[in-house]
Parts: sequence; structure tokens; C-alpha cells
Amino acid sequence: MQYEVTQKNSTEPPFNNEYWDNKKEGIYVDIVSGEPLFSSTDKYDSGCGWPSFTKPLKPESTKEESDRTLGMVRTEVRSKEADSHLGHVFNDGPGPEGLRYCINSAALRFIPKEDLESEGYGQFVGLFSRDVSR
Repeated sequence: MQYEVTQKNSTEPPFNNEYWDNKKEGIYVDIVSGEPLFSSTDKYDSGCGWPSFTKPLKPESTKEESDRTLGMVRTEVRSKEADSHLGHVFNDGPGPEGLRYCINSAALRFIPKEDLESEGYGQFVGLFSRDVSR
């Protein structure tokens, strides 16, 4: 499934994929390159059956292309480094930008916040830090 999604622009089944209902804190990276793509801080339940995010972790980590397959006009989201097909972005999301990045779990690997340092993603630990002394 990972190969079909990332290299052949396929789509995994909704509600039957690894991360659609993942509520743990951490980041999502490209399964092919390990490039950081999305954060759980921007993840929300859109009801579509795939992981949905309001924005990429770093704008420069993704690119968008026109997708006219299946008789529709959509905006495809790809990882910049590995050129992996990730999913699509739609204009029906929450927040000030109103975007919904609908991403295939098969294109992602989840790194829990407690493993960020040991997995080489320590620069993102601050996303999940909370000052509980106040």
C-alpha cells in the first residue's frame, strides 16, 4: 500500500488506515524520505476517514500540483524532497486559512513526541512543551 500510494498516486481506504484516528502527540514524516511533514498540533477530525491537517509542519516541505484524475479538479499534495504522493488539499478546513490537508496514512510514519530526540527530530520537541508551573 505504501508503494502504491507514494509512487503510483493511489489512495488507501477511508477509516481503514493507520492514522485516521490517531490522537497521540508527535509529528508525521514522509515514509520514503523521513522528511518532517505534519504535526499532531495541526491535526483534526474532519470526518473524512483520513488524517487531516490544517497546514504542513514547514511550508517548504510540501508542494502542490493540479490533479485532474477521476473526472475532478483537485490539488494534489506531494513531499518536496522525495516527491511522494501524500494526498490532497481542500478549501473546506477550519482555521484562518480554511484548508484541509487530507493525507494518506500509508504515505506517513508517525514519530511520538517522546521519541523525537532519539529519532533525530529533536528540533520539534518544543511544539509539545507546556509550562505547567504557571
